[in-house]
Amino acid sequence: MHLKQFSFVFFRIFVNRSLAMEKIKCFGFDMDYTLAVYKSPEYESLGFELTVERLVSIGYPQELLSFVYDPSFPTRGLVFDTMYGNLLKVDAYGNILVCVHGFNFLRGPEIRERYPNKFIQRDDTERFYILNTLFNLPETYLFACLVDFFSNCDRYTSCETGFKDGDLFMSYKSMFQDVRDAVDWVHFKGTLKEKTVENLEKYVVRDGKLPLLLSRMNEVAKVFLVTNSDYKYTDKIMTYLFDFPHGPKPGTSHRPWQSYFDLILVDARKPLFFGEGTVLRQVDTTTGRLKIGTYTGPLQHGIVYSGGSSDIVCDLLGAKGKDILYIGDHIFGDILKSKKRQGWRTFLVIPELAQELHVWTDKSCEGLLFYCLPQHRLSLSFSGTVLGLAPFFLHVNQRSSRKTTQHDSFPVAALASSAYVH
Repeated sequence: MHLKQFSFVFFRIFVNRSLAMEKIKCFGFDMDYTLAVYKSPEYESLGFELTVERLVSIGYPQELLSFVYDPSFPTRGLVFDTMYGNLLKVDAYGNILVCVHGFNFLRGPEIRERYPNKFIQRDDTERFYILNTLFNLPETYLFACLVDFFSNCDRYTSCETGFKDGDLFMSYKSMFQDVRDAVDWVHFKGTLKEKTVENLEKYVVRDGKLPLLLSRMNEVAKVFLVTNSDYKYTDKIMTYLFDFPHGPKPGTSHRPWQSYFDLILVDARKPLFFGEGTVLRQVDTTTGRLKIGTYTGPLQHGIVYSGGSSDIVCDLLGAKGKDILYIGDHIFGDILKSKKRQGWRTFLVIPELAQELHVWTDKSCEGLLFYCLPQHRLSLSFSGTVLGLAPFFLHVNQRSSRKTTQHDSFPVAALASSAYVH
């Protein structure tokens, strides 16, 4: 069979367990990198530049300002070793597959000098930091840039666990913490969000099928939004995503974005949201400020809430854990916690996996067998917006009782990639 016959795999949703869609009563969405897909590499380049500027402002060398983000280098899921300054690619068991020091790819004997068993304890979070979100891509590349710079600059002397400048010693652990602090500053106190909303067309993908998708979903189930972003930023992003002269279809009247959701929660603080959560408060959508006091009333359509917890979501929507399918991009903050603590069904967004599939199928025809194994646990994804699901929900609305399985997944007509449902 020719590989082209399998090109459809990038446009389909794959499931880990059979899922009866007619039993799902509520569909939940994250916003960032799910409904709101940030353009790559423009958005990552912006985050990279702002983080470098922050590091220089706190005393790092001016030469860092010449760094330019290279999207071909970083990938999600790498591990940074804060002791030796290496970026590691490991398998599910902690075995080291690739080790990079700066931009120097180490060979077997070099790897064994630092890791005699070519193995790491992934649960040693004090030493190993997993870069597991799309927001981590800029800092992943920045770690490599910094290690490469300090290793090759004549002013600094490389050591096993860092580098020296005269009597000053900077450990990779300290460098790592500086970068993490700079990234947090850029996201929460800096100008990343401001610059994003100033040029939404440059940084955010907008698709006219999104209103149709959510409208059809809302015909058969409740739809809710849970995001860690604050209300002002959420409102600007979502307003842009729904900024069309028409409603769900051409010829229908325009609707505000809030009307597509039964429940809207900002400032969720996931993964804390899936445990004890925080106080549920109501947002004044005119000023963006929080109203004083804890909200204790019933669910009100069009009202925006701040904080809360997954238990509160279930109470407000009148749903149990298995009634909910939650769609997000963060395997820890969105998927694992919601699954383990609440029993929600989950839909993981991994856009870069489309390229992985392309590599695998191009490398060998053995890749064809990969798609045919009925019990193989596929961890696939689609590119963030689940927009192509709109035709499927039309069939659900016509009372289709069809179930999706490993052999019977529903097509996606959105961007090139796939989806993983668990």
